[in-house]
Amino acid sequence: MENTLAISAISTPTQFIETSTGKIAYRTLGSGQPIVLFNRFRGILDSWDPAFLDGLAGYYTVVTFDYPGIGRSEGSLPTDARSLVTAVKSFTDALGLQQFILGGWSYGGIMAQTFAANYPEQVSSLIVIGSNPLGSNAVPPEQIFFDTALKPVNDFEDELILFFEPASDVSKAAAKASHDRIAARKEDVDIPVTPEVFPLYFKGGADARADNDKNREKLFTTNIPILSLNGDHDTSFPVENWFPLVRQSKTMQLIILPQTGHAPQHQYPELCVDYIRAFIERRESYQNC
Repeated sequence: MENTLAISAISTPTQFIETSTGKIAYRTLGSGQPIVLFNRFRGILDSWDPAFLDGLAGYYTVVTFDYPGIGRSEGSLPTDARSLVTAVKSFTDALGLQQFILGGWSYGGIMAQTFAANYPEQVSSLIVIGSNPLGSNAVPPEQIFFDTALKPVNDFEDELILFFEPASDVSKAAAKASHDRIAARKEDVDIPVTPEVFPLYFKGGADARADNDKNREKLFTTNIPILSLNGDHDTSFPVENWFPLVRQSKTMQLIILPQTGHAPQHQYPELCVDYIRAFIERRESYQNC
């Protein structure tokens, strides 16, 4: 049954909780089984599209948070994947979460996979959005992603390149609508990520690609149901890198949305919520393959 929301993601208050790395800033919305969302490169609490969060909160308790040293969270962003997921586990433990749906977008998708590989008993389903498999992948990001993502401040035109498909009028219209929804939050706003922090993300990403702990192998030998949601033209994490794993994993489903970029959940928030909900409700069929 769908929840009736008394409050929207646009006005959800920021809370703080003490963890092993200091206070972590987070927000919760909705009720039901928890879904914890790992954020993207440069992502803060305000980076999620409220329509996507509100849609999820109609069925689940949605938990978003700032990594250590990001936004209003204390500490420093860890430079290796294991340390980051250990910090996030301290956060979920502090919230009293024993098992939950785990989601991650972009950089957050990589780190969510690392979390699931190391703490599989806590993850009932894994939702990976606009990301790639752990470890080394054959198809590299496009140069336009780096040229745009590394600007000190990104404007709407940058967002269009980074998260949508500039060649599509449908995607451009969705980008404007998503941008306006995100900009609707006027109070209790988060702190943007500055360029000084970018190298910390890069080191963590490089560690995940090296995959010295063999997290990719560990993850795909679990029976965790995995849903990968992607745009057909993602300049940062090409969807083609998932193709080899579709044949290897017994529990993975791959969805590709046309005329869509790095943020399918922002272009089609309601549709992505429907995909996620259907996948979660039928996870037993994937676990028993």
